[in-house]
Parts: sequence; structure tokens; C-alpha cells
Amino acid sequence: MLAAAAVLTGMAAAQAADCPRKDALGTSRILAVDGAAYPRVGLKSFPQTLPLADHEVVLTFDDGPRPPNTQKVLAALARECVRATFFLVGKDSASFPELVRRTAAEGHTIGHHTWSHPMTSRISFDRAREDIERGIAADEMALRGVSSKTPSTPFFRFPYFDSTPAMLDLLQSRGIVVFGADLWASDWEDMTPRQQLKVVTQRLEVARKGIILLHDAQARTAAMLPAFLRYLRENGYRVVHIVPAAQQESADAH
Repeated sequence: MLAAAAVLTGMAAAQAADCPRKDALGTSRILAVDGAAYPRVGLKSFPQTLPLADHEVVLTFDDGPRPPNTQKVLAALARECVRATFFLVGKDSASFPELVRRTAAEGHTIGHHTWSHPMTSRISFDRAREDIERGIAADEMALRGVSSKTPSTPFFRFPYFDSTPAMLDLLQSRGIVVFGADLWASDWEDMTPRQQLKVVTQRLEVARKGIILLHDAQARTAAMLPAFLRYLRENGYRVVHIVPAAQQESADAH
């Protein structure tokens, strides 16, 4: 536990006064993730996850940006003063760069999710690497106006959680943290927002904490999110915002 604390530092988030709504859920703290110690996290895919306390959750969203659903998700998060992590698909970042910039400007963490959302185990290593790097470059171009294969935020999630040992080793060698998840809402399945809310809250009642996977590209998730955030607030859950350790160290220096 002490070693984890030294690697993943918890810092107080913005004071409640920074949030216009006094009864908002808010973001409880920032967790700086060091990829050297935590190269792969998420118990659905890996033996290790982030060292979260009971009733702490990390909200993550995949497959965006996708209008108008991403805007609805951002609005719901803003109302509750909650910060999340978005794993972007490069071709959509190239189509909607202003939405990428808005997501970052509102304080959320930008992660990467390939260019074309392939199952990487079903294509060659070289094609998989090219798709990953092209996705990173597109996200960086949308975000910063510079095409780079080196991510400014070294967080990545494989589509479908479909990785290979060779790809995992490559990303680890580049200092990129690979995210799985601890639980999810199964929001890729055909269900109503009410059904989705029931699924994710029941799973959270069992897990009691963890990295939660959602999809901002899904209309049902955008519709469900306000109720889910209200559930978190009413049931004593605390939202943790994750950032790269190097980024947090730079912010602390200033």
C-alpha cells in the first residue's frame, strides 16, 4: 500500500467553491498514474488495477467523439462537476477536432483508442501498430494541431479489450498505460437507458469501486448518465480523476 501511494499520488481536487452547484457530485481527488509501475490496469483484463478506496470510481468513456452524444455526456459531467477520461477513436477525432478540444478544455483526460477500432489480434502486428500510431497522431492533431505518434497523455485502451502479448509489450516499452476496466454497463447491447442504469448500478454494488467503462458514442449512455451520476452522489461514491504522473509533476512544479 505504501509503495502504491508513492507511485500513485492522491491530491485534493478543486474546492467545492469552484463548482457552481453546492449539491453536485464533484471530483474527489486526482490520481497521478505512473506507467512504469502500473503499465496495465483493469481486473477484467489484467491482474492489477488502480488502488482505489472503497466507493471510489474512475469514469471512462470509449469510441468518441461522436456528436451529439458526446456533447450530452460532457453536459451531464459538467452539471455534476465531474471529470472523466475519454479514449478517442482517431478517425472521429479527425472529423470532430473541435469536440476533442472542448473535452480537454473542460478538464477531462484524453486517452487513445486506435484509428479505426479494429480487433488487433486479427490483424498483423505491423498493421495493429500502424492503426494505434495513426490514431494517436489524429488525436494529437485534433487536440494540439501537431501530428505526433507520441501521445501527450500516454493512456490507451484496446478496442474490445483485444490485445496481444506483443502489442502489450510494445506499449509498455513506450511508457503507455493500457487500460482495461473493472466493470462496465454493457452499453453496446440493445437496451433502454433505464435497463442500462440497472445493469451498471447492480455491478457497482457488488464491486463497490473501480474503473468503469462507458461509451459516449452511445445515445443510451448519454441519456442514462445524469441518473447514474445522481446514483453515485446519493450512494456515497466518490469520483477520482486520473492523469499521467509526468503531467501532474509538471503542474505541481508550476
